[in-house]
Amino acid sequence: MKAVLTDGTVVAEAPKDDLISIEGNWYFPPASVDATLLEESPTQYHCPWKGDTQYFSVKAGDDLLQDRAWSYPAPIPTSFERVGEDYTGYVAFWKDVQVVE
Repeated sequence: MKAVLTDGTVVAEAPKDDLISIEGNWYFPPASVDATLLEESPTQYHCPWKGDTQYFSVKAGDDLLQDRAWSYPAPIPTSFERVGEDYTGYVAFWKDVQVVE
């Protein structure tokens, strides 16, 4: 599967079996993400069952798409049971980044 910007730039790519689906979002393994296209964001969010989120803005040419990706760098350990596996550092995407097969 791929996470793709509207201009065709691939932000992440991995076999579907390597991705994790959580609440309708596909999470890509850290090694499958082009980190040169991500910029850490100061935006903070705390999920009551997953923990603290690290948001990223996605570079799209000369534009910076604010908070279009996120990760859980240190998830709450009990969430692994609910998800079914460890998703530490996996990255999911939002608006302007389409996940396709």
